Amino acid sequence: MIENSTQCLTEMKNDMKSSLGFLEKELEQIRAGKANPKMLDGVKVDYYGTQTPIDQVASVTTPDPKQIAIQPWEKNMIPVIEKAIMAANLGFNPQNNGEVIRIIVPALTEERRKELVKKAKQETEQAKVNVRNIRRNANEQAKKLKDNGVSEDEIRKLETDIQKVTDEFIAEIDKYFSIKEKEIMTI
Repeated sequence: MIENSTQCLTEMKNDMKSSLGFLEKELEQIRAGKANPKMLDGVKVDYYGTQTPIDQVASVTTPDPKQIAIQPWEKNMIPVIEKAIMAANLGFNPQNNGEVIRIIVPALTEERRKELVKKAKQETEQAKVNVRNIRRNANEQAKKLKDNGVSEDEIRKLETDIQKVTDEFIAEIDKYFSIKEKEIMTI
């Protein structure tokens, strides 16, 4: 049971921050035309029977804005990494020279840019839904404080504070989206 209104607000802010952090990670994975090692974050390779992220079996760098270079620490991992990238269906065509795997990041078409903006918008809306659910739970906890002898005025003030914090997080989510949208649509 929540002991006081300060604790209720603190828990709510922490939950909203983690929702915002999740949105940030999801938006980072949406490619915006420039090569970025984070584009391969979701790709896992079979490393001696264990599904392992690429960055734990190879060095992933971007020598220029249109290219990702993957230098495996073991040469026998080259075909495995190549296969994993193809299976991830990211739209990349990896090329290897026996030493390094290179991925040339193709330029985005206008249609593909719009698709990516739509995907970013979906992630943004999901984050807003999460924040609103957290707000609803905080309001329910605030109402339960009445049973503990907290005055109605203090509960109303807490509900106002909850709404204010929610509005701040929704504005932050919108800011993340507008930055990502601009990044995607910039040629």
